[in-house]
Amino acid sequence: IINEPTAAALAYGLDKKETKTIAVYDLGGGTFDITILEIDEGLFEVKSTNGDTFLGGEDFDMRIVQFLADEFKKEHGVDLTLDKMALQRLKEAAEKAKIELSSASQTEINQPFISMDKNTGQPLHLVVKLTRAKVESLVEDLIRKSLKPCAAALKDAGIGKDDIDEVVLVGGMTRMPRVIEEVTRFFGREPHKGVNPDEVVAMGAAVQAGVLQGDVKDVVLLDVTPLSLGIETLGGVFTRMIDRNTTIPTKKSQVYSTAEDNQGAVTIRVFQGEREMAADNKLLGQFDLVGIPPAPRGVPQIEVTFDIDANGIVNVSAKDKGTGKEQQIRIQASGGLSDNDIEQMVKDAEKFADEDKKRRAKAEARNQADSLVHSTEKQLAEHGDKVDASTKREIETAVAALKSVLDGDDVDDINAKTQALAQEAMKLGEAIYKAEAAAASGEGAEAAPSPSSDEDVVDAEFSEVDEDKKA
Repeated sequence: IINEPTAAALAYGLDKKETKTIAVYDLGGGTFDITILEIDEGLFEVKSTNGDTFLGGEDFDMRIVQFLADEFKKEHGVDLTLDKMALQRLKEAAEKAKIELSSASQTEINQPFISMDKNTGQPLHLVVKLTRAKVESLVEDLIRKSLKPCAAALKDAGIGKDDIDEVVLVGGMTRMPRVIEEVTRFFGREPHKGVNPDEVVAMGAAVQAGVLQGDVKDVVLLDVTPLSLGIETLGGVFTRMIDRNTTIPTKKSQVYSTAEDNQGAVTIRVFQGEREMAADNKLLGQFDLVGIPPAPRGVPQIEVTFDIDANGIVNVSAKDKGTGKEQQIRIQASGGLSDNDIEQMVKDAEKFADEDKKRRAKAEARNQADSLVHSTEKQLAEHGDKVDASTKREIETAVAALKSVLDGDDVDDINAKTQALAQEAMKLGEAIYKAEAAAASGEGAEAAPSPSSDEDVVDAEFSEVDEDKKA
């Protein structure tokens, strides 16, 4: 399956040898799509896709239909939109006039016997002269409506209007002079005229069929993921693995761990969407990785891998790096979503962005606080004898204070008490290091003198090393 803008670009770029960034403006009968892609010596990479599933040639036709119906009602007092047969004739006449006005400045709509006078029983005829200027004024807002997705597509691709080398028009509506003018004004350049907007999609689909069949070998098409893909992590947070508009095929791995002591299994829940919390996105599937050996929380290493092939099929796997046990699931990247569903999910993410950020911040604050409580209690249990009773009580008080607000909704309070506990926990850390330093100093006193002051200690940054990479 290949979408129309991608097919159009495939047909357009087949004979192009130099690197170019192209905008494909596709205004068809029912929907509008804009695609930004890069062509480089037979390699096609889709940078971003956007559009409006409720904007197309039919909407333009209905503006003309409504105008004709209003004019007829003013003259004869009859509403043609209430008569199904008359309405169908209006639609056909409107489309015909729209097409004619793409090359002519004026046309006449003549529909004889379209209705009947209720009082006299005489037939009524519709005869209206329609100019290009009038039609353009009727659909001006529809044309401008198509420019918002264009701006969004450029933003998603991370480029500006000046970075576009060519603009390709697809779909019958792009023959309308006013559409060409607005597209030219927006992108700052004349659209490419070398592609027939009615044939280009079929041509591109044929080329892609040749690629899949093996008959065409010098063209490679790279599509993108329509929505972000990720998993649910502690606190119900949606953790992205593959971002929206990532070129496919692609593969990414990330190591996670357990949230509880002696946790013997983990559930991998795969979601798709742009919201910050997993529950607000679409669940694509889930599976369990069992048989994890008993261990303290945070110790097991679970490597989660997302692998998307060129057909948009996603393989999600989870592997316990300690035992080598692995489970996986195979799902469709689109998740069965229509273009309309995808567009609505993106709009929802924008609409609820501020609210979602607050919910994510709360979940992350709780996670951080819970982790600090766990590590501090563990250190106290193992090294509590290295600090005096007063310091130990202060640390325990800070732990209790943070625990008391963990389930609350006041993020600032949680963060403040987390910071307070972190400061108290540092005292325990200092005591542990001093005890270890004293022990080491006693053992190696004859070999070398110990540092006389803190000024002799050199600060250093340590990079994390994977267990399987250690010598």
